[in-house]
Amino acid sequence: MTPERARAYQQVVKILRESAPSKLLAGEKDRIREAADHLLFADDLLADEAARTALQDVELLCAALVESSRWEHESAMRLADEVSACGPALFPELLVA
Repeated sequence: MTPERARAYQQVVKILRESAPSKLLAGEKDRIREAADHLLFADDLLADEAARTALQDVELLCAALVESSRWEHESAMRLADEVSACGPALFPELLVA
């Protein structure tokens, strides 16, 4: 785990804590936290199907939140980005280049 991934996880927790019940239902919060947990402890997104599936689920949830007008696009994208940042880079070799 890197400091950047830990910071992203803290941001996800903060977003969940600050979200009113009308913005996120308990089950939705659970899905987001589960995805962040999977990603935080994943070593390789290509090899970890559970982490990839959890990330995809959050992306679909964020899209549904925007489509239902419960969330603004920017807020949903920020959440999706923070959850994604909890995990390892998909192609870490590109970060070195």
